[in-house]
Amino acid sequence: MHLPHDSRPGGDNYLIRPAQAWFAFAMTFGLMLFDYIDRQVIVSLFPYIKADWGLSDKQLGGLVSVISVVVAIGGLPVALLADRYSRVKSVVVMATVWSLASISCMFARSYGQLFAARALVGAGEAGYGSVGAALIASLFPRRLRSALLGAFFAAASLGSVLGVLLGGWIAAHWGWQAAFGAVGVPGLALALLYMLVRDYKTVDIHGQTASGSYQTVASLVRRTVHTLARNRTLVWVCSGAAMQLIVVSSIWSWLPSFLNRYHSLAADVAGRQAALVVLAGALGGFIWGTVVDRCSLGRARLRLLIVAGLCLLTLLIFVSAFALMPAGPAQFGLILAGGFVMACTVGPISAVVFDVIHPAMRATGAAVLSLAQNLLGLAVGPFLTGWLSDQMGLNAALSLVPLFGLLAAAAFVRAMRTYESDMRAVANVRISAE
Repeated sequence: MHLPHDSRPGGDNYLIRPAQAWFAFAMTFGLMLFDYIDRQVIVSLFPYIKADWGLSDKQLGGLVSVISVVVAIGGLPVALLADRYSRVKSVVVMATVWSLASISCMFARSYGQLFAARALVGAGEAGYGSVGAALIASLFPRRLRSALLGAFFAAASLGSVLGVLLGGWIAAHWGWQAAFGAVGVPGLALALLYMLVRDYKTVDIHGQTASGSYQTVASLVRRTVHTLARNRTLVWVCSGAAMQLIVVSSIWSWLPSFLNRYHSLAADVAGRQAALVVLAGALGGFIWGTVVDRCSLGRARLRLLIVAGLCLLTLLIFVSAFALMPAGPAQFGLILAGGFVMACTVGPISAVVFDVIHPAMRATGAAVLSLAQNLLGLAVGPFLTGWLSDQMGLNAALSLVPLFGLLAAAAFVRAMRTYESDMRAVANVRISAE
């Protein structure tokens, strides 16, 4: 039996059969998991690679940074192409490329070869988060959007933890080269199965289903930039999401060092403790997405107000933990609570972006959000915290960085002014399944 569906972006029914939509979500979640497993597996292999090849820490760091740089550069072009042609086919190509590139790392015999293979991993991953999120947002009812997007992006946190844990365990038993192949092969299998996922039809920017009419790349880019620049809600929520991710990335990057220095934990124990905070963030991202969805039914602006309040709550918890409490179990418990709240923006803000973006540019709009999050948030937090730590100590730095949550909350409150009007502007554009 077919369930009735509403093809509008703001509609509250499934675009395709629920079973097909949930299969698409499971496959997209699984690939996001392996995206970050492949990206982060190398962190636990550093001691082995350093010992075998005599690399400096700067060279080792480059093997991680190169992926972020390539993803930031390639995310928008990939998303733009996916919006014009096919989300599913784009995902199959991307996942195949990054999985094969990860597998190829096990055959690298020099730093240059390994660096090039890692760059190819980034080339494959560029745009995947944006395209996958666009597909989920389009196939499911709007009432589920924040929760499912929160779960989807929580896969990144879970994948990061699994990459570190699996890499160390595999390297200890079969050598560090084997770790790349062990995590790359399952991703390749999922990439091939992804061809069974249903897509939605590409639509013209004016709302009709896209025809075979020819558009130059220049005209398409101009139209895209013009449309995105007029969307004030998009500008403000991207800014707010980046500010909150400065806090998140600082905690993820520096908590192991904090626990090692101030709680006197061994490095491996500190890493496991920090992993608990990352996992709490993954769980919180899903739960807060569900809470925001339910509380904002019929009251769209409330979505942004709740998220702004959660950013302020994150600020309050972390400032209290690092500035007011002595080192010990109670302090770590409060940090864990902050970790549960800090990823509150991931699902809801992605849902807001899809609410106000024309269906012809959903993946592109998500790529704009990803670009802001990576360059203005994830890249800034670790560096800024390190600089502050050099000036005043790590404890003081971690007490100050959460204040960026205040800027995040202010940006979300400002976005409330235009959210409903921008949402109405695309509410009547219809899409359909392929």
